[in-house]
Amino acid sequence: MAVTAEVRDRVGRITLDRPPANSYDAGFLEELDQAIGQVAEAGVAVAVVRSASDKFFSAGADVKAFLERSADDNMVMCRRAHQVLDRFAAEAPLFIAAIAGHALGGGYEIALACDIRVAAEGGYRIGLPEVTLGLLPGTGGTQRLPRLIGRGRALELMTTGRTVTPAEAERLGMVDRLVPAGEFDQAVADLAASLANGAPLAVAAITRAVNDGLDRALPDALDRELEELAALFASEDAREGMTAFTEKRPPKFSGR
Repeated sequence: MAVTAEVRDRVGRITLDRPPANSYDAGFLEELDQAIGQVAEAGVAVAVVRSASDKFFSAGADVKAFLERSADDNMVMCRRAHQVLDRFAAEAPLFIAAIAGHALGGGYEIALACDIRVAAEGGYRIGLPEVTLGLLPGTGGTQRLPRLIGRGRALELMTTGRTVTPAEAERLGMVDRLVPAGEFDQAVADLAASLANGAPLAVAAITRAVNDGLDRALPDALDRELEELAALFASEDAREGMTAFTEKRPPKFSGR
């Protein structure tokens, strides 16, 4: 399979494995959709999206396949890609993109759809070069990248097709954390474990409030925040967390 999912130590793991570059086609998207559903149904608070390749996170859509299909058929696949990547925001787990190789075009758009992006130091490239093919970043890139790094910076990158190193990606805000390559796997594992061992209901509520609120007017977004807060106040986890704080001990969250 090109995409597999597993749950280990309360952390979901989605692995992209379609050599040589994790370029995706319709079958890849269906397997990614199933993998997202599998970790979501497992009830985990966090899931890591990673690559089995040492060189590529993902090079994006299969360009040769685009040439073999009609424009209408290409749009069917792109619309399906939107539906699949939208699930990263719609499902409860907080998704971490673990980037240690080239993340280009639709491959970086997979990472953009995740909640947090952790990258390894290295000489690989990150970016949205679709304009060099006479196309635009059509798997969410034109909308998610400006929301992440600002309109001007996003436009400069997308209209020139310029790709960047992981270090520049961190400086621009395209990735959220940059770690030495030798420490990458452990850093991702530690982040995922800290989230998995924390307050799962609160992590999920924060993720939903942010993802739902970004596309709303501020008053509506603040109401959405209060909805999530009300549910947390009624939870056993919040009672445990506040009690542990007053008793000066570590909390023991149960996810209830």
